[in-house]
Amino acid sequence: MGVFKLLLLLYLASGVNTYTPLPAPFTEECVVEKGKNLYDPANANQIKWYTVDLDAPPETHFKQIAQEYKQEIRDLIQVIKDLIVPVVPVALEIVDILFKDLMKWIPEPYNSEIVGVANVTGLPIGEVVLYNVFYEVFTVCTSIVAQQPNGRLIHARNLDFGLFLGWNPELHEWSISTVLRKMIVNINWIKDGKLLFKTNNFAGFVGAYNGLKPNKFTVTANERFMPAGGLYGMLRYVLGLDKESNWMTWHVRQVLEKADSYDEAKQLLSTQTIMSPVYYILGGAKPFEASIITRSINETDILTEMDPNDPQGWYLLQTNYDPGTEPIFIDDRDAPGNHCMGVLGQRGVSFKGIYNVLSSQTSLNKLTTYTVLMEVHSGQFETHLQKCPGYCWGW
Repeated sequence: MGVFKLLLLLYLASGVNTYTPLPAPFTEECVVEKGKNLYDPANANQIKWYTVDLDAPPETHFKQIAQEYKQEIRDLIQVIKDLIVPVVPVALEIVDILFKDLMKWIPEPYNSEIVGVANVTGLPIGEVVLYNVFYEVFTVCTSIVAQQPNGRLIHARNLDFGLFLGWNPELHEWSISTVLRKMIVNINWIKDGKLLFKTNNFAGFVGAYNGLKPNKFTVTANERFMPAGGLYGMLRYVLGLDKESNWMTWHVRQVLEKADSYDEAKQLLSTQTIMSPVYYILGGAKPFEASIITRSINETDILTEMDPNDPQGWYLLQTNYDPGTEPIFIDDRDAPGNHCMGVLGQRGVSFKGIYNVLSSQTSLNKLTTYTVLMEVHSGQFETHLQKCPGYCWGW
């Protein structure tokens, strides 16, 4: 699609807030409705598992991952540089000075973990800080919590990353997304010699977007776009105006470490000050124990909970729009996703069923890097690489 056509669509979209199907060949498709199955549990084996021992010195937490993915981390930083430097030639000097200076108020253990990644990769600390902050502002996602007829919950999400960050005309995909697919890892977090929780991460990243605490809760985080949003919060943090704010992905990790129940996790996710607005999607260990916590920086604006009295109350689906708000038509993952969940039905809720919903366009798009599937009772946690080849919507 030419730049002019894309800009025209964006302009028209500003006044269109009702569902409008995308034009061919980008038309939405529900894999379930087509009778297809794209789920293969063996594909989850493509993502390696690592262990982070929280009792070990923090600077060693990501040492093995950083060693094995040193080149990929450096490649990603280079892609970021290639995008920024032509626009702001002095950007690297600013990053090296300004973001390195942030280390004086980045708390432990994240401070030492970032230093550890920098030491292993040989990258300047400022660039590793930038790499970690990056995930606070450029993520669009789809999360689902769905209840099986037996009352057990399946929690899943697509992570879409790299919006407007360099289009590769040869590969027909976003440059950042291409690199990130090579950097996805699973992590078992250990405390006192026992498994505490599970996450998946991009190598060298010390926060958490998704996590499972066995028999307790599951959580995913979707970015929320607001005028006082991630860039605003980041700027305040960089300028030292709000040094006490939690990075959104650090907060997820802290809750996985500290909370011992669904209710405790919900309370922590709902109340603590964070750097970026976010939707926290939370699932528990009991029937109908699921919620969407719509957060601004200082408070919870909306709490949406799974409703046993609603005929469609067996699932929650969250993209990057407030519940009850119509998305713009060029970024409508809600209507196709809800349609496909309706086709699937509650009896179809499983890793296979939810994976096929999330593998349906437009939930699957050119930004999608992976799908994660979680079940809190069994502790089953699968990460599947995702890619949308051919004619597929850009986000």
